Parts: sequence; C-alpha cells; structure tokens
Amino acid sequence: MNIKEYLENLGNNSLQASKEIKPLSTDEKNALLNSIISCLKKDMNSILEANRKDIELCEEKISKAMIDRLLLNEERFNGIIKSIENVISLSDPVGNILLTNKRPNGMVVERISVPLGVIGIIYESRPNVTVDATVLCMKAGNSVILRGGSECFNTNTALVNSMRNAFKLNSFNENIIQYIETTDRAAVDFMLAEMTDFIDVIVPRGGKGLVKKVQDTAKIPVIGHLDGICHVYVDKSSKPSEASKIVENAKLRRTGICGAAETLLVDSDCVDTHLPEIIKLLSDGGCEIRGDEICKEKFPNIKIATEEDWKTEYLDAIISIKIVNGIDDALDHISKYSSGHTESIISENRSNIEKFLNSVESAIVMHNASTQFADGGEFGLGAEIGIATGKLHARGPVGLEGLTTYKYVVRGSGQIRP
Repeated sequence: MNIKEYLENLGNNSLQASKEIKPLSTDEKNALLNSIISCLKKDMNSILEANRKDIELCEEKISKAMIDRLLLNEERFNGIIKSIENVISLSDPVGNILLTNKRPNGMVVERISVPLGVIGIIYESRPNVTVDATVLCMKAGNSVILRGGSECFNTNTALVNSMRNAFKLNSFNENIIQYIETTDRAAVDFMLAEMTDFIDVIVPRGGKGLVKKVQDTAKIPVIGHLDGICHVYVDKSSKPSEASKIVENAKLRRTGICGAAETLLVDSDCVDTHLPEIIKLLSDGGCEIRGDEICKEKFPNIKIATEEDWKTEYLDAIISIKIVNGIDDALDHISKYSSGHTESIISENRSNIEKFLNSVESAIVMHNASTQFADGGEFGLGAEIGIATGKLHARGPVGLEGLTTYKYVVRGSGQIRP
C-alpha cells in the first residue's frame, strides 16, 4: 500500500463529506444515528464474531487486562447502543448563537457555534470508542477518520462497515466515517505530520505512550491529556468521616482511570485526627501506601515515598501521601507536580475552599467530592470523547460542545467604516 496516496485520498474524501454533513438539521442527524443503531443491531452477530477472531489472534500476545478491554460481548454491545441513544437525546451543539452584540452603527455581530470539520481519532483496543467517537463527531456536524489499535482491527472494521451502510441506506456520503484499513504504523506518522491540509483536530484515546507519541509528532492541534496525576487535599477543617470516605473512593473505586487520585496531601494540623482512618480504609482496600518522612514516622508499616512518587500516575492501587503546612503548601505542591487534570479539596473553611478553587489551574477542580467524578456523563454533558488538560479550546470532559468551534456573523445594512 502506498501510505501517502491512500491517506491523502481518505483526507480528500473526509473534506468532501464534512461539507455534506455540516448543513444537516438536528432531525436529519438524529435520523442517521437511529439508522446506525438499526444497522449495528442487524449486524451484531457478525460484529461479535469479528471480535472473537481478534481475541483468538491476541490471546497469547497481550495481557488479560488488555483482552478485557478488547472484549465485546452482547452486554457491552447493548451498552454501545445505549450510548448512541444518549447522544441522540442531547441538544445539537451546532448553530447556537453564543453572543449577540448590536453596534451603535446598526450592525449586528453574532458569534455562532459551527463544526470543527474533519476530526482524526487515534485510539487503542476499545471497540466502543469506534462507535462513541463516530456518533459524537457526527452529532457535532463533523466527518471523522479513525485509526484503531491493530489488536482490534477485525472488530473495528466490522463496526465501521455497519455504520457506513447506514449512510448508504439513507443516501448520505458514507465517507462521513472512514477507517484507516492498515496496521502499518507509518500510517499514524503520516496522519499526524502530513495531513494538516485535511484534518482539523486529532483526538488520542489510550495510554500514556500513545498520547505522548501523538503530542510529540502531531503538526495538527491535539485535544487530550498525557497524565492524570490527580491530588486530593485534606484540610484541617474537614470532617474526618467525610474525608476518609472521599479519599477511599477517589483512589480505589477504579484505580485505572485518569480521574483516580494518585497523591494525597494532608494538613499537618489534622494528621492525628484524620489520617489513621484514611490509612486504615486504604490498607483494607488493598492499597499500597507510600508516605513522606513525617507520614512514615507516624505509620511505620507504610513505604517511604521518593521524589519520583510525586511525579507518577500509578493507575493502580498505590497512593503517595505528603504532609503539608496548610493550604499554601498544598497549592505549591499541586502547582509543581500536577498534570492539570483534576484536583479536589476536602474542607469546611470557606476561605480555603475559594482560594483552592480559584488558584488551582487544572481543567477540573472540586470541593468535597471524589476525583472519580471527572467524567462528562457525571457532569451532565452526556457522552464524552475524552478529557483535555490544555488551556486552549476544550478543557475537562470533551463532549459535543468541545467538538465545535465558532465563527462571527456580521449583519449590516450598507455600513462602511470611516
């Protein structure tokens, strides 16, 4: 395969398709999404068979955890269908008037939400992403180019073919969704560095290695995050029982997600009143605890933390604990080590709460809540395409609104500038 020729052809197809989906009404887009549901349901058995083939090919090559991510059974398939139904129920993010400003000369200036255009999605072996990413991009009026993991090639191909059939059945351009049908890694490099004329935004979905490669290689704007080094700060004014409950959930509910707490900061004035119960709950939950020297002195059974621990996203049942001298010390630590994802303060002190929420520059800041709520669905945004930690364009959970941009529309009646 000539990678350059193949991908440039995909790019041209996507540009044309983006022009055709952009003007569709909400009803037309929702009708297409309902048609996708019908096609997927009709093709369920063949899609699950393709998934079984992928698993057979990978069983002895990848870990059980990766196999579980790759697995698509009837229950998970139904979950995919429900996620499409959820997107159908969401408000259309396109065509909304975000600002109206009538000028003294009679001109009316409007800021209106519009699709981004062509979105490239690079992701690892989770079949649901193939559908979730596609329907979100579609609802926001974009065409999409997908590049999934090689382990999931047969499943992804079956899913994409089923969805493309929905476009054909409704006489729409099937290239609104395209899948890169090669496992050659050179395709990813070309996509990231050489398709600036075709792709408007790249969204990486996967582990740190994938995201870092995308961020380091891409010459196209990237929406995403590299690390989820999330902090919870326990202030001395917090209620001990509430603090224990929140910390336990933030760390142990699901240790492998980007919103899991990795570092716990504890006010030195509440070590004796708060920390024993927190450590007991974490230990009972099977969590390995690494603490600074003060923490280690008070709790000899824990491991000593190193400088590297403050920089580590464990994605496992491990937590690092640092004793800090109040809110300012906590803020300094977060400023130095945070990855800009999510931080939470547990406190009843109004001054400290507002200082924390206003000073921390992460995409998501919380008060008296578990960092595990860092999720578009939990925020009432519906499905999300990922979490973004950059400061430009979308931040935090990226849902439909994050897949749009805006333009200014100026309505005049013959005005000229003096």
